[in-house]
Amino acid sequence: MASLDPIQLRVLISALNGLATEGLTLFIQSALSSNIKERQDCSSALFDAAGNLVAQSASIPVHLGAMPEAVRTVIACLPQSGDVFVLNDPFCGGTHLPDVTLVSPIVWRGQICAYYCSRGHHSDIGGMAPGSMPAHSTDLFQEGLILPPVRLVRAGEPVADLWRVLLANVRLPEVRRGDLQAQIAAHRLAEARFAELAHKYGLATLTQAMQETIAYAERRTRACLHELPDGVYIAADQLEGDGQSEADIPLRLTLTVQADSLIADFRDCADQVPGNLNCPRSVACSAVYFAVRCLLSDDVPANAGVYRPVTVLTRPGSLVDAQRPAAVVAGNVETSQRLTDLMLACLSQAAGGWVAQGQGTMNNLIIGGVDTQGQPWAYYETIGGGGPATRSGPGLSCAQWAMTNTLNTPIEALEQTFPLRVECYERRLGSGGAGQYAGGDGIVRSIRVLTAASASLLSERRKYAPQGEAGGQPGALGRNRLNGQPLGAKISLTLKPGDLITIETPGGGGWGTVESGG
Repeated sequence: MASLDPIQLRVLISALNGLATEGLTLFIQSALSSNIKERQDCSSALFDAAGNLVAQSASIPVHLGAMPEAVRTVIACLPQSGDVFVLNDPFCGGTHLPDVTLVSPIVWRGQICAYYCSRGHHSDIGGMAPGSMPAHSTDLFQEGLILPPVRLVRAGEPVADLWRVLLANVRLPEVRRGDLQAQIAAHRLAEARFAELAHKYGLATLTQAMQETIAYAERRTRACLHELPDGVYIAADQLEGDGQSEADIPLRLTLTVQADSLIADFRDCADQVPGNLNCPRSVACSAVYFAVRCLLSDDVPANAGVYRPVTVLTRPGSLVDAQRPAAVVAGNVETSQRLTDLMLACLSQAAGGWVAQGQGTMNNLIIGGVDTQGQPWAYYETIGGGGPATRSGPGLSCAQWAMTNTLNTPIEALEQTFPLRVECYERRLGSGGAGQYAGGDGIVRSIRVLTAASASLLSERRKYAPQGEAGGQPGALGRNRLNGQPLGAKISLTLKPGDLITIETPGGGGWGTVESGG
């Protein structure tokens, strides 16, 4: 079959990306929780009939890089027309339990032609703490309701028994129902848009376009990797305790660049730990894919072709390839960030000192309880910080960095929804590392609780600062405080009305010496 005309291929690539993005937009606009409708902590993607990523929304890297495994697990369950599968099991295609994934086949004239996948961070999925992100969990069962791939909708009809079980195990059942219904609506819209494209261009042409865009992305990625010098590059770092102990947890990456391919070897990372900084292999893959994507220009499609030149090696039973029933809730948000640091450090070596370190944490804050009317509530936020300086310019300030790409919760929405009051939200001036190009500044966010509540903090870079590059200075350490008194990086709290939690997020590392700038 002859290749598609380049203009037609570009039109179809845009249409397929638009399909993924439009479905996500509907999910966001229809959701009930502030975590989806305000922070937009959700992602979506289109896969071909074999489970290869074709197109994705520009959303959350740690969601998107791990989605292919979720789709593969659903394909193995033999889905049929009208089915929508739900899963969140980190050892069966998920990342951590609050990230609830839906996968549905797209059927055209009786044939499964593609799959649509969405993933949203639901603000409570049960478990030992409101918000389902406890600081001190030691196994997966403590972190919430575990959903292997099962049909939430069968042949177009909701599976009532599963809905009852699911909603009986969460603190905010009506909010969960609303968010899941919004997520299902996104899938129905994606199916309708795919049918429109198949009707307009023909299924054969659409299938060919999906194959060619993957092949094109692979060619572009290999050409980019070929520009890097062959060699073996090594980066080491450490996590700052696992919530059970403050002992450092070693991380190590050996990155081999050979011709037009990469091998990312994490097998020397620490064994899985008693606390919840473990992560499934899919999260480690997400960190690698994100870093590779940073090398590519914006016009390279983000699909399976980008992943094909990359091999990720992990050791089962290690921190980055944890085995059931390890606790993993912080691995998705914190360990993933530090694995990204390792990847970018190795790529920076290969590219001659390209980039410093960003804040390296998501600064997770979870607060929840029961309000004065007796209604449960749960607030979750990742707080931005300093981005890394590069040899091209200064780092971004007050930005979500690396594996997260959410918005913040606007103060007006937060105070209207939760018994909380924001008393400070400002740039942490001077927290970025000095250099020819300064690292980005972090954020100061202070929240007062207006009723009794519990809280969890999951954060990093409170002990080891983000490092500069090429003579640049490190960014400032992050700090957590309760009523002005220091708090640990990973901690659970019982709060009284009037208590004030303050998070000062890390700055990014600087690039180059100050003298080299003048």
